[in-house]
Amino acid sequence: MKQMIIHGGKPLQGDVWIGGAKNSTVALIPASILSRTPVTLEGVPRIADVDNLMDLLREMDVQCNFTNTTLMINPVNIKLSPLPAGKVKSLRASYYFMGALLGRFGQATVGFPGGDDIGPRPIDQHIKGFEALGATVKNENDQIIITAPEEGLHGAEIQLKMPSVGATMNIIMASVTAKGSTVINNVAKEPEIIDLATFLNNMGATIRGAGTDQIRIEGVPELRASVPHTIIPDRIEAGTYVSMAACIGNGIRIHNIIAEHLDSYLAKVEEMGVVIDTDEDSLFVYPAGDLNMVQVRTDPYPGFATDLQQPITPLLLTAKSGEGVILDSIYPRRTRHIPELQKMGAKIKVEDNIILVHPGSVLHGAEVTADEIRAGACLMVAGLMAPGETKINNAGNILRGYDRVVQKLHQLGADVEIVDIPDRQGVFD
Repeated sequence: MKQMIIHGGKPLQGDVWIGGAKNSTVALIPASILSRTPVTLEGVPRIADVDNLMDLLREMDVQCNFTNTTLMINPVNIKLSPLPAGKVKSLRASYYFMGALLGRFGQATVGFPGGDDIGPRPIDQHIKGFEALGATVKNENDQIIITAPEEGLHGAEIQLKMPSVGATMNIIMASVTAKGSTVINNVAKEPEIIDLATFLNNMGATIRGAGTDQIRIEGVPELRASVPHTIIPDRIEAGTYVSMAACIGNGIRIHNIIAEHLDSYLAKVEEMGVVIDTDEDSLFVYPAGDLNMVQVRTDPYPGFATDLQQPITPLLLTAKSGEGVILDSIYPRRTRHIPELQKMGAKIKVEDNIILVHPGSVLHGAEVTADEIRAGACLMVAGLMAPGETKINNAGNILRGYDRVVQKLHQLGADVEIVDIPDRQGVFD
């Protein structure tokens, strides 16, 4: 097990550069197997999820070369093979291989996805989309087996019951090589979906409407990559550093951002009283003074992102008056970081899946556990704020989502390290 050790209470200062978007990257890597030629992705974050996806590619004899922030993927000699449950339990994004394999081979066998436990995240919309395209879907031995008809997938009109990012991306990947026209209604509008559509269009796909609530696709026989694709900046990583800068910063500039992707988040942070200067591709967060409590409600993009409700929580703990409220309308059970913050002295609680933040918290170091990626980010920010030593168990979850996080924190002046410790069976991960 990996553990993050933080000696907190020290002001941070300087510059930090945001990596490529995790939530784009974990879809773009599976999507690369749709290409009949080698693919180059630039701006790839150094995160554990990328390593896990590369392992899955190698299971199919796909060559990968990851140097600095450039990932070269050669799917020319790809071999269709099942991706068993044991291989895909480490990350939920493994389910993108369903759509990618279906689009490339007309069939896919993928174990049920793993990932963070943040409440129910069914894949029924993915399956209904595949079925609308003509595929047969079966569940056997903890695996999902998807098979296109002999004549191949066909275009269809698909209505999502809710705007799911995962279902939108998976159905796009399955339908880009399907015969005829596909229309997907009530789709998610996240920037990462536009990034995927841009990547596929540059390989010859015909996708229109990404970023709106309807996407139209004209199927093409095959895709071929010819130019490198640069991944958009990670808005969740950027938002986390904004919170960190406001909580414990003495002036921090955050580079490589697209500010409009953060509009809802920055509006809420500024409502608290944080002063931010925004330039074309960077922003500067001034040292925070007395801050106001706010109410936060997560919503699908362009609303306040569910992945940012935990990173903003430590910032609410710094407010001197008022009552803060956080309601996650996407994943109401995403509250497992709250008992851990209480161990650090936070005046915070959960009632009916609503997070209530009281003023006057005085944080101190403690031993806590990161049950998922964004909970880990929350505890990391709190640990940097809190005097004394904070130990975050399951810190591998932080490494799954945050690019070169220890290196970046060191550049800002933080005293932080990652160590390996024995788990309960005395085995290192």
